Amino acid sequence: MIAVEERQVWYVAYGSNMHAARLAWYIGGGCPPGGRRTYPGCRDPRPPSRSVPVSLPGGIYFAGESRAWTGGMAFYDPQLPGVAAARAYLVTVEQFTDIAAQEMYRPAADTEDLVPATDAAIDAAVADGRATLGPGRYETLVCPGSHGGVPMLTFTAPVPASAVRFHPPAPIYLGMIARGLRESHGWPAERIADYLAGRPGIADGWSPDAVTDLVVEVLAAG
Repeated sequence: MIAVEERQVWYVAYGSNMHAARLAWYIGGGCPPGGRRTYPGCRDPRPPSRSVPVSLPGGIYFAGESRAWTGGMAFYDPQLPGVAAARAYLVTVEQFTDIAAQEMYRPAADTEDLVPATDAAIDAAVADGRATLGPGRYETLVCPGSHGGVPMLTFTAPVPASAVRFHPPAPIYLGMIARGLRESHGWPAERIADYLAGRPGIADGWSPDAVTDLVVEVLAAG
């Protein structure tokens, strides 16, 4: 019997999942240190076959309240000025669906039925740049382009940054993003701090010096 090749996509992370150890909890399941949430994980627990640094047109902002870490969550808005640093992981559509379901707080039993819907939404996002899986946070699918002929996909809020009230992120969450930027882009601490301090929502609770101190401390700890 000839095995059917699995469809793959690039899952693009622009927040804490840029840190590979953080994404591993979405894939393998469990509760990360310092977290308030236990993840069911993916049905297919294989790690991504590749990861690459990418830059997306637009920017990220922080809003809402994280159930996992408290504080604001990162969202991507392609209409913001500038460029958003991100990390793309090569995964199967089933894994992408399971990661999305966990971001959307969908019950684990719902993921089986979500695969066909996600597959269709991927096609729509590739064609139109955007598709909707639901009305909630992280239920809007965005395709900012492709890499090596494989579509890049991420999820974000259904409304733009201009329509939300910003909320600063918690230190542990911001630290994971800093680690992800170092891992994926290889940036020094100063560049990471400058990038993060300029994101909408961070200035609502963090001074540039406080961001720099956190980044330096987190990266020094490894």
